[in-house]
Amino acid sequence: MSSSSIADKTQVLKRRVAEDVERRREQLLELSRAIHANPELSWKEYEASARIAEIMREAGFASELGAYGVETAVEAVIGDGDLTVAICAEYDALPGIGHGCGHNVIATAGVGAALALAPVAQEAGLRVKLLGTPAEEHGGGKVALLKAGAWEDVDFSMMVHGMTGQDVSAAGMASTAVDRFEVVFHGLTAHAAAMPEQGINAASAATLALTAIGLLRQTVPKSTNMNAFVSLGGEATNVIPDKAVVQVELRAFEIDIWRALKKRVLACFEGAAIATGCTWEWAPTEFPYAPVDSDPALAAFWDSNLVARGRTIAQVSGVSGGSTDMGNVSQVLPAIHPMIAFLGETGPAHNPNFTISAATPAADDAALDGAVLLAWTSLDAALDPDVRADLKRRRAERPAGSTQITLEA
Repeated sequence: MSSSSIADKTQVLKRRVAEDVERRREQLLELSRAIHANPELSWKEYEASARIAEIMREAGFASELGAYGVETAVEAVIGDGDLTVAICAEYDALPGIGHGCGHNVIATAGVGAALALAPVAQEAGLRVKLLGTPAEEHGGGKVALLKAGAWEDVDFSMMVHGMTGQDVSAAGMASTAVDRFEVVFHGLTAHAAAMPEQGINAASAATLALTAIGLLRQTVPKSTNMNAFVSLGGEATNVIPDKAVVQVELRAFEIDIWRALKKRVLACFEGAAIATGCTWEWAPTEFPYAPVDSDPALAAFWDSNLVARGRTIAQVSGVSGGSTDMGNVSQVLPAIHPMIAFLGETGPAHNPNFTISAATPAADDAALDGAVLLAWTSLDAALDPDVRADLKRRRAERPAGSTQITLEA
C-alpha cells in the first residue's frame, strides 16, 4: 500500500473513532461522574471496576473482573490482530479529598478509547486490551499486574492523565522513581525518671535517623526527594518508648541515583540504631515505581494528534508527573503516559481544588479528547509500517517473562 493510501486509511479510521467517542459522550461522562461521586481508595475500587467491566462486556469485549488475581483489576479484550495495544484505566482516589488526581478522567479516557477502537480493530490489524489498573496512588496495581503477566502479550501500552493548566508534550513527560518502606526501631522500656539508664529509647533512634537524613540532604542531588514521619509505641511520658516506626519515601529521576540514595538513607537508620543501642529492621510497604521512559515514536504521534485535535502544546521543559506505576510498564515495553489539560482550571494536584476541577466541563472535554487521542495514537502506531514493524520486532526480541520482572530499589 502506498504512503498516500495509508494516510487516507488512517484518516478515515481516525474520523470513525472520533465519531464513536462523540456518540458515546453521555455514556462516558456518566462513567466519569459516577466514579468522581463515589471515590474509592487503592485496592478497594469495587464499584468503579465492576462498572467498567460491565460496560466493556456489554460492548462485546471478553471482560473479566478480578483479572490476574487482583480483585479490583479489569481486563477487557477484543480483536484478533497481531499487534496488541494495552490501554490503562485508573480509578482509585485519594484519602480525604477524593479524586484530587482526576482518576475518573483517566478511567473515562481509557474506556472511551478502547470502545472506539473496537469497530476498527480488524481494519487496523489491532487487538485491543483495556486494563483497569487499581491502586496507583498507593500500592502499585500495575506492578502487581505486571508480575502476573498482564503485559506479556502486549506490543505497546498507553494511558493519559489529567492536569490543570496547559497541554504539554508527551515527549517531555518526566516522573520520578519512588520507593516506600518502613523502618522499625526496637528498644527497651523503663521508668523515664526513676531508672532511665535501664531503658533503650527507640524514639531517640528515630530522632537521630531523621536528623541524619536532614543533614544528608545537603550532599545528595537536588532533584531527589526524601520524606519520612514517625509513630511511637507507648503513650505515657514517664515510660521510655521501646518502639518507633518510621515511614519513608524516596524519589529520584534516575534509577541509579535513587538506588544510591536508598543505601545512604538506610545507613542513617543503621547509625542511629548503633548510637542508641536499639535493634532495627526495614521492609517495603509498597511496590517501587520506576521513572516513565516515554517511547519516542508513540510520543511524537500523541503530540501531533494533540495539535490535530485543536489543542496547543505549551513550550515548557521538564514536566514532572510525580511518580506512577506506569513507569514500571514503560521500562519493559514501549509506552507513553502523556498529560491532558483541564483548560482554564488551576487547582493543584492532590488538593481539594483539583477534586473540584476533575468534575468540570473542562475535565469532561479532557476525558473525551483523551479517549480520541489514545485511539488516534493507537491507529498511527498500527498503520505506520515502520513503527508497526519496530513494535513487533521489539516484542519478538523480548524474552518470555521479561515483563514480569519487577524493579527493585
